[in-house]
Amino acid sequence: MNQSLLVTKRYGRKEQINLEKIHRVIDWASKGLNNISVSQVELRSNIQFYDGIKTTDIHETLIKTAADLISDDAPDYQYLAARLAIFHLRKKAYGQFSPPKLYTHVIHMVKIGKYDKNLLEYYSIQDFNKMDSFIDHWRDMTFSYAAVKQLEGKYLVQNRISGEIYESAQFLYILIAACLFSKYSNKTRLDYVKRFYNAISTFKISLPTPIMAGVRTPSRQFSSCVLIECADSLDSINATSCAIVKYISRRAGIGVNVGRIRAIGSSIRGGEAFHTGCIPFYKHFQTAVKSCSQGGVRGGAATLFYPIWHLEVESLLVLKNNRGIEDNRVRHMDYGVQLNRVMYERLIQGLDITLFSPSDVPKLYDAFFSDQNEFIRLYKKYEQEKHIRSKKIKAVELFSLMMKERSSTGRIYIQNVDHCNTHSPFDPKMAPIRQSNLCMEITLPTKPLDDINDEKGEIALCTLSAFNLGAINSLDDFEELSILAVRSLDLLLDYQHYPVKAAYQGAMGRRSLGIGVINFAYYLAKNGVRYSDGSANNLTHKTFEAMQYHLLKASNCLAKEKGACPWFHETRYSKGILPIDTYKKELDMFCKEPLHYDWETLRKEIKKTGLRNSTLSALMPSETSSQISNATNGIEPPRGFVSIKASKDGILRQVVPDYELLKNKYELLWNMPNNNGYLKLVCIMQKFIDQSISANMNYDPTNFPGGKVPMKQLLKDLLTAYKFGTKTLYYQNTRDGASDMQGDLQYVTIDNDDCGSGICKI
Repeated sequence: MNQSLLVTKRYGRKEQINLEKIHRVIDWASKGLNNISVSQVELRSNIQFYDGIKTTDIHETLIKTAADLISDDAPDYQYLAARLAIFHLRKKAYGQFSPPKLYTHVIHMVKIGKYDKNLLEYYSIQDFNKMDSFIDHWRDMTFSYAAVKQLEGKYLVQNRISGEIYESAQFLYILIAACLFSKYSNKTRLDYVKRFYNAISTFKISLPTPIMAGVRTPSRQFSSCVLIECADSLDSINATSCAIVKYISRRAGIGVNVGRIRAIGSSIRGGEAFHTGCIPFYKHFQTAVKSCSQGGVRGGAATLFYPIWHLEVESLLVLKNNRGIEDNRVRHMDYGVQLNRVMYERLIQGLDITLFSPSDVPKLYDAFFSDQNEFIRLYKKYEQEKHIRSKKIKAVELFSLMMKERSSTGRIYIQNVDHCNTHSPFDPKMAPIRQSNLCMEITLPTKPLDDINDEKGEIALCTLSAFNLGAINSLDDFEELSILAVRSLDLLLDYQHYPVKAAYQGAMGRRSLGIGVINFAYYLAKNGVRYSDGSANNLTHKTFEAMQYHLLKASNCLAKEKGACPWFHETRYSKGILPIDTYKKELDMFCKEPLHYDWETLRKEIKKTGLRNSTLSALMPSETSSQISNATNGIEPPRGFVSIKASKDGILRQVVPDYELLKNKYELLWNMPNNNGYLKLVCIMQKFIDQSISANMNYDPTNFPGGKVPMKQLLKDLLTAYKFGTKTLYYQNTRDGASDMQGDLQYVTIDNDDCGSGICKI
């Protein structure tokens, strides 16, 4: 090579090329890593040098080359690529590898409008210097490559138009901690900042996208999940649409309850006009959802909820279907279909389900959530009243249509509204659960809006985080982590702003949190147990008992300091009723693990002094935030030892934690024989989790005759999930390369023998 070639440095200066410098950077990045070949990276990069080549182009080529070498045979290339990417990122942010002092950095970032100016009012230069001593910038080197690219793409403060990066990860972590604990007393806050910084920067606590991307910036809305209920009026529909836009633009995922909207052909203004039905209004909500790009962090998304007995249900179930025309499809949202025991019993008994427009059957819709006995009474009563518009359809046909669309799209979700209300922290007479959220793990009370400034409506917000099960050494770790998670998220509720009055009132009244887990698959592998064979049942019971116990204890302690949440009286907790009292006792058939904590003393303390937060737990998917922690997704089994995910930067490869040590211990998704073991674990978790769980069903058609999943299997799994207490079901994943199911709908039947093992005795 011509050593007289010039390279163009980052700020335009030119100098003679120095190949040894390139070698030294790769060699530095490889220190301490296994099965890494520096020479292979150099050779495979195949850089076409030319006079004036940019050093940034050279560096990006080396990063991509290292990333392309990531495999289960050489997993440490994900760290080599990450270190090269961190080096590149810091050069872009600071013009050098070493970050500046924290105070200097904050001064600059506030000046250019990228950080919250209140940081400089909350903390003195001495405080910043103290916080600077907490920072360990070498922790940047523990990220995987996929994590760095997610940080760079979604979380680090930047100019998304020019691509300028302004910070590196440890500043992100320390300043999130500083912002959240800023209002604590001078005596305690730096201690909490240090403890919380250490917990999040070592991946023991995982934070969701809105918090990671927003806290420390001038933005002040960080709740991940927003639940909006719509009434059956134009004013409410318009208020709902307005609320959607306000929250979509602030990075939130949306759940919208549209079940009250009357069916097509219903009377308007005493017969003056015919109602156009649900679909035009669903389209209206879809436009609102897709109106904002969420600042380039992620696209707007929503799930709409309706009851299976809605008169338009046959049209609503196919809204995502690729067949049909745009006029009768609303494909860019997901849908949650709401069921209860009555609907399942009709399926099992081979009976009909009667469909109604909610507007024609007074009090039925509300009873569907708040009072199951009253729902049964009213439902049967209205079925006998011939003057009420209705339609009968065989339950098996309706369920089969639902499961067919769930299989073909993967995105028709299930909400068991009776379980959501009988195994709930809320008293359904005062605060019924009438919907879930975008990802099916939040179950909070809502009230419809009449207008955007309505003070009687309630928009439910939930603020999330997660414990990294792979990073805990013993169940005792939950005590400290629960204290930090509960306090930080509770502070966030006061730190953030509320663009809609109904959301502020709900957040302040209920102070709901949703703390979940990531890295469950790694946790099982590390403990030598599996999803499918029951060996993980007792460990799961012990783990989630410890988690919920310590979360409740942390919130109770906080209530003693700051007072219980104002609407605590609307919870079952206020009466001393805990999740361990209301779970489906059928669980005891396959998990006999006893309780290990002093629940009776905690019960008395909660009844006496209350909880600061009306909910504490929810198990979310945590797709992106798991990547940041180099963890497996939420509670899900991995599909392979190397996960491959598309991003705007291309394909990202990530190897499961401790692959070389535990490769024979992991149970991969498509090696699981069926959904039974997984569903039982979900239901064990649900015994303790006070909200809900993003639980998936998975099918490999090659496991079935003819390479097609039988409808009977889909319905059997649905009944199993209901029998043991699931509140919600999220995705249905079908392994690529096969069609959805076999058999025409009219030939599908259900009987007790098909369901097996007494599952139909729900």
